[in-house]
Amino acid sequence: MQPRWKVLIVVSVAVFMASLDLFIVNIAFPEIARDFGDADVAELSWVLNAYAIVFAALLVAAGRLADRVGRRRGFLAGLGLFLLGSALCGLAPSVETLVAARVLQATGAAVLLPTSLALLLPEFPPAERAAAIGIWAAVGGIAAAAGPPLGGLLVEGSWRLVFLVNVPVGIVAAFYGAKLLRETKDESAAWPDWLGTALLTGSVGALARALVKAPEWGWGDGATLTAFAAAGAGLAWFWARTGTHPEPVLDRSMLGVRSFAMANLAALLFTAAFAAMLLGGVLFMTQVWGDSALRAGLQIAPGPLMAALFAARSGKVADRLGQRNLAAAGSAVFGLGTAWWLWQLDAGASYVVGLLPGMLITGIGVGLTLPSLASAAASSLPPHRFATGSAVLTMSRQIGTVLGVAILVAILGTEGGDFDAGWAFMSLTAFLGAAAAYAIGPLSVALPAPPAPEGARA
Repeated sequence: MQPRWKVLIVVSVAVFMASLDLFIVNIAFPEIARDFGDADVAELSWVLNAYAIVFAALLVAAGRLADRVGRRRGFLAGLGLFLLGSALCGLAPSVETLVAARVLQATGAAVLLPTSLALLLPEFPPAERAAAIGIWAAVGGIAAAAGPPLGGLLVEGSWRLVFLVNVPVGIVAAFYGAKLLRETKDESAAWPDWLGTALLTGSVGALARALVKAPEWGWGDGATLTAFAAAGAGLAWFWARTGTHPEPVLDRSMLGVRSFAMANLAALLFTAAFAAMLLGGVLFMTQVWGDSALRAGLQIAPGPLMAALFAARSGKVADRLGQRNLAAAGSAVFGLGTAWWLWQLDAGASYVVGLLPGMLITGIGVGLTLPSLASAAASSLPPHRFATGSAVLTMSRQIGTVLGVAILVAILGTEGGDFDAGWAFMSLTAFLGAAAAYAIGPLSVALPAPPAPEGARA
């Protein structure tokens, strides 16, 4: 096997683990709750959202730090932090320590993900880079979709295995990564904007807290309004800082490229629906139907299977139909799948008629949408912005994850809230994502390309 394909395997394994941990925890919720004294969904939602918030906020800053100190060094350090966090999650004695360990996990994932693409692209000649990006992106999407069924199998032993399984796999990836990866860096790169990173983390965290606690506190309560106000003020300060800092977390010039900006908006909306669907499906099966974690995981499995099958073929189809058309169609198909549940799924429905059709349809939507949006975002930028652009797109997806989970928890926790309202939220959000994807329009590259970085090779 040629060295570049070995590099692709190593970085893909790391991306798979980091992406898997965004969603694999959903299926373990009932067991974690029982183990920690029947913790409620609002409290447990931080096991998901703490990871997604830190992951989103640190992605760009961590990538730029690795550009300066060394991408290979950053990738291996990020992988080490991720493995340490995984081990601590598996040993956590309480929800609070589990959330803290998830923050450490997310910090490592935020370092290894952008550096994985920066290390991968120089290994491939320009003619093969689109295929490499497609595989890299598809791995993340498939891992996210595969989380629940894999988690269901692991939870049969213990929910702690959901985290501990990362350790041996990650050690193997680190061993081969140390042997195969070539160091590249840009010592002239500026230090990242740590204040901007903190503002984004705090603002999104305050917004998520306001949403998940509002049913308990009351939507008009002073604490709820204060949290919303803090989130709004923090985001406004963050946006103002992106226009003044020399190395902002979010480069406004990239958002000036319409196709890139709309791909990010579509990713945020679609992932909000996707994350809410994964959590909502697990909660419905375990709480309404009373299914075990294993049964719930296996009943979700057809969705990831369809996602994998369609993701593997989406690249060739996108070449003919265009990324925007495929992403828009995929997001709309996903919306139809959740609309099926709104129509057919209730406590008395059978799995074959009530849940399975929607699972198959949403799986097709995932497989069409995620790789197409990643390809559209990457194709909108010159090669020297691929790593940063990928980090921004992933940041958008993780913010979507936070919003999707938080809004679903708020819907289910509000008096009179039910799963029908949750399915309706997912469907509406997916259709909005389809509109944003279609608005991507013709792909264009509006940013000039500088000389290739030292250490890069075609």
